[in-house]
Amino acid sequence: MNPTLLKTKILITVLTYPHPSTKYKELICTAGITVQGDWVRLYPIPLRYQDVRIHKYQWIEVDLEPVGHGNDNRKESRKPDLSTLWVLGDPIGCKDEWRERRQFIDRLPHHTYKQLEEQHELDKSSLGIIRPKEILDVTIEKADPEWKPEWQAALNQMSLFGPPTKPLEKLPFKWSYVFQCEDREQPYSRMIEDWELGALYLKERDSKGEEGAAKSVRDKYLSDIGSPKRDTRFFMGTRFPFNTWLVLGTFWPPKTTLELF
Repeated sequence: MNPTLLKTKILITVLTYPHPSTKYKELICTAGITVQGDWVRLYPIPLRYQDVRIHKYQWIEVDLEPVGHGNDNRKESRKPDLSTLWVLGDPIGCKDEWRERRQFIDRLPHHTYKQLEEQHELDKSSLGIIRPKEILDVTIEKADPEWKPEWQAALNQMSLFGPPTKPLEKLPFKWSYVFQCEDREQPYSRMIEDWELGALYLKERDSKGEEGAAKSVRDKYLSDIGSPKRDTRFFMGTRFPFNTWLVLGTFWPPKTTLELF
């Protein structure tokens, strides 16, 4: 047993669409909040190759290395000992207007985009929540339909010598939220990297084709997740090794007067 590892209980809130890795097969931004209410990013986790499957809003327990270990030096990033990973029960559901999920999320600090950037400058925070004043649009732009050569080579290598898994498809589009915050008139645009976005696109593509599936994703994230009837928040995070902020996931309970605390 490594005495430097710290056993940590985490509620998973973020899973992003996978991308290949020459070192770790595939990488997914896996993040959540501890029982103490602190953000933590688990890096690296090749999630599709794990025997233990993780879902959003599910409690897990895992031993983590202290900050500063490994290449990812972001404040909240911790390298997990995946041999110690345990799933603690089923994911938390959406009953009673998302009551149980909101008991954890509503307690966390909420920011504007400007405040999130200022917090990063202050203490290098690289995860946080934005509650937009208004969601204006979800834009679609075409992306490179192929992985970059070194990533494609890693995928080819895995298909020859690695364990069998479903091929990792490259999404040929990028979707971005256009939103306003209450402390700035000019809107922001930030790309969405949610795992569920990619899964929805691939599902819809089978029946609607690429363009139709791209529109279905836009409709879901704008008209449903981003509906004025919902109290939508964005789980934000920076892209390593850069400091570009991305929408890693969404939290979209119905607007309610329900008292939780």
